[in-house]
Amino acid sequence: MRVLVTGLGNIGTTLSSLLLYYREQLGIDEIVALKRTNTGWGASNHTPLIDRGLILFPYAGEFEAQARRADYVFETTANGVGMRMRPFYANLDNLRGVSAQGSETGFGLPFMSGINDSAVLGERYVQVVSCNTHGAAALLHGLSGGDLSSINHADMVVVRRSEDLGQHQRLVSGNVVSRHVDLSSGTHHGVDVKRLLATIGAEAPIITSDITTPSQLLHSIRFMIEFNCPLTEDVVHKRISETNLLASTHKFDSNVIFEQGRRYGHAGRIYSPAIVVSNNMLIDENTVRGWAFVPQEGNTLLSTIHAFILQTRGDEAVMKTIVSDLTRTMW
Repeated sequence: MRVLVTGLGNIGTTLSSLLLYYREQLGIDEIVALKRTNTGWGASNHTPLIDRGLILFPYAGEFEAQARRADYVFETTANGVGMRMRPFYANLDNLRGVSAQGSETGFGLPFMSGINDSAVLGERYVQVVSCNTHGAAALLHGLSGGDLSSINHADMVVVRRSEDLGQHQRLVSGNVVSRHVDLSSGTHHGVDVKRLLATIGAEAPIITSDITTPSQLLHSIRFMIEFNCPLTEDVVHKRISETNLLASTHKFDSNVIFEQGRRYGHAGRIYSPAIVVSNNMLIDENTVRGWAFVPQEGNTLLSTIHAFILQTRGDEAVMKTIVSDLTRTMW
């Protein structure tokens, strides 16, 4: 199988590294990447990937030819590019599937690994939801033990880092509040979680707010989830330990957790959808309040690979191996 990665920015480079590492298990013969912008000072960034077998082309002049030769396309380009390319992909009979990232709402079926896996089978186009949508959905699903109908109400504040480490285009100098766009859902994260759950006929009464801070490390979510049944600390901790969607930590500092990921995570990343600060939760009768850290786009990369497997092979044994390799229960 020949796969194409369009864009070699923050997401595309790490995704390419994962594809190269798991290429045999994934049944991939060739991994081709297109770089949208080329600078002299950035040329060496991709040398390690090329040394491992990545075939790199400039985006300009090569996109159409390489897309026509690909069996699958990972669309990881800048906001809006995937949506503009969607009609072109629709005319390629060779493609078994295409995935795009969180900003490309409407590109295809919204997807998060572990939430709506069965809905992706047979789908040609998938939109992997954003990293903070992953975090919010993981908290709902994990802390409810998978029973979303047991949730009366959920209120979450997403505290976003403004830019990934190593970039300096969108770093803010102060806290910036996002506009609420929907009376019942709040910011787009609440809207996106509901759209994701709707693909499996499920729903959860969640409302979100959003603030961006001058940080380049992890996102955070302050959550409050009220259930329609009694809770105990033992039940909550048991649910966290039993789901692949949540990791846990006893650390309060995102710098320290980020450093753990840099030391021990594959390619220096953390891939769990959310990391609950498990020794700092307030559990009172039927309500749990607390904090969780969200690891940039590491969680979306795991979902991107899972989407590829579901769209092309449907081999869940391969995904279980990859999840076991990349996720840890404690940070």
